[in-house]
Amino acid sequence: MPLFMYQAAYTPESLAVQMKNPEDRVTAVGNAVTQAVGGKLLAAAYMFGEYDVMIVYDAPDDASAAAISVAIAAGGAVRSSKTTRLLTGAEWIDAMRKTGAVTNVYRPAR
Repeated sequence: MPLFMYQAAYTPESLAVQMKNPEDRVTAVGNAVTQAVGGKLLAAAYMFGEYDVMIVYDAPDDASAAAISVAIAAGGAVRSSKTTRLLTGAEWIDAMRKTGAVTNVYRPAR
């Protein structure tokens, strides 16, 4: 299954609620949302900086990953998020092998 990384930044309101009642939800929520689309949570963590939480998971397809992102955004607790498709080493090598076909036809504007 394809791998994805989802990163989210909480709204100030969501952070204020969490400060009043701290609890570790990232793994529980990550498991629930990934299982809901037929995927599996592989890692979950909190961070500080541009984003507050992230999960790495596998999912059946891009539409499943989009469903997770849209549903969480609709909940109103995040102000921004980003989903990144992750490649395995084998997928990366496959992509590198295919670059020749692209460079044969692509010419940058100059």
